[in-house]
Amino acid sequence: MAASRPNILLIITHDTGRHLGCYGRPVDTPNFDRLAREGVQFEEAYCTAPQCSPSRASLITGLTPHQHGLVGLVNRGFQLSQGIPRLPALLAATGYTTHLFGIQHEARLAEQLGYQFVHEADSRSCREVTPLVVDFLRSAGQAPFFASVGFFETHRKYPESPGPWDEVEVPEFLPNAPEIRRDVADLNLSVGFVDEAVGVILDALDQSGLADQTLLIYTTDHGIAFPGAKGTLFDPGIQIALLARGPGGFRGGKRIATLVRNLDLFPTLLEVAGTIPPTNEGRSLIPLVHGESTGGPERIFSELNYHVAYDPVRCVRTRRYKYIRSFEPRSWWVPSNVDGGPRMQGYTKAWYRANQPDVFTRPRPAELLFDLTTDPLERHDVANDPAYRDTLNELRRELLDWQVATNDPLLSGVVPPQPGVQVAPPDQWDP
Repeated sequence: MAASRPNILLIITHDTGRHLGCYGRPVDTPNFDRLAREGVQFEEAYCTAPQCSPSRASLITGLTPHQHGLVGLVNRGFQLSQGIPRLPALLAATGYTTHLFGIQHEARLAEQLGYQFVHEADSRSCREVTPLVVDFLRSAGQAPFFASVGFFETHRKYPESPGPWDEVEVPEFLPNAPEIRRDVADLNLSVGFVDEAVGVILDALDQSGLADQTLLIYTTDHGIAFPGAKGTLFDPGIQIALLARGPGGFRGGKRIATLVRNLDLFPTLLEVAGTIPPTNEGRSLIPLVHGESTGGPERIFSELNYHVAYDPVRCVRTRRYKYIRSFEPRSWWVPSNVDGGPRMQGYTKAWYRANQPDVFTRPRPAELLFDLTTDPLERHDVANDPAYRDTLNELRRELLDWQVATNDPLLSGVVPPQPGVQVAPPDQWDP
């Protein structure tokens, strides 16, 4: 029988988006598929920001990046604001033992987040981290645990796929070029390594007798590291996978299509742990898992501030529409906001513009509106179409209301970097 306070095992990867077989992507992921089949799959999960540190910090605080303060990357000097409650510390205060395996990307030191035990591997790869997780599960004691397992995959640099590459399916938002097919094959290989690791962890839970008393959650921080995804508020940048299996109703192959965000995990996991979460922007996913309505209109908000460069953007997404507001003049794509790969190393900006749809060759408007029912790839801006004037005004107002309600500093002008932060010029070609 499941314990009244289950263990919580969180697996998080870099830059995976929804690039999994269970989300309909053309990649073989039998263990992720098993997790979805045995648990709950959130089909419309999104992140608060399309970059690593801000998004991950939202998961452990239940707040948007401009609320928790980590508006850029920790490795470039950004930090969480002081006094922000953090999930590992809150769980430790309730009697959970808190463990970190592999990567965290929210603070300079894991102890600053509330991790009591840091399990060091020889590398951050899932192939090195997973054996430590298995050993831990075999010897876990009676106290409930919270274990965060962070894999470097599927961050670049990808392992090299042996091919063949001609039949590799390229995501719809990318050019179907030979070099990109090869790069997607490399991504698929990296996803396969993670899938193997997830399978090993699933088996270890079964063999240790912990499966029925452990809530296992898999997610990622944001979309895949390709132009038009990571570092943008287009759907490929903010769509994430979210799978969960365990006690409390997280069983049975449920598929939930409600719009949710990764910051919703904060109140969810604290509720699972039997404690009341501090004030936050998330909403517990437990009512959805139990088949109940959470009430209110379905919409999510996401933001971008800093990655390598300053690029302040906000968006609101409903079932049908996406409204994006840019607060500084920029091109459609800021190349310094994606990590290096063949497109960045072997191609010039001119090549990429020549091989992308025309939408990427023009300056980015201050306001964008997309009708996702007819334009799921977000290629045709209808912000100036009179037929969408009412929708534009409504979403413009909703975004502003959200910014006011969450004290968005962008409303007062440029959001300066924190002291000591390294920031590149927005037009710098710096993968």
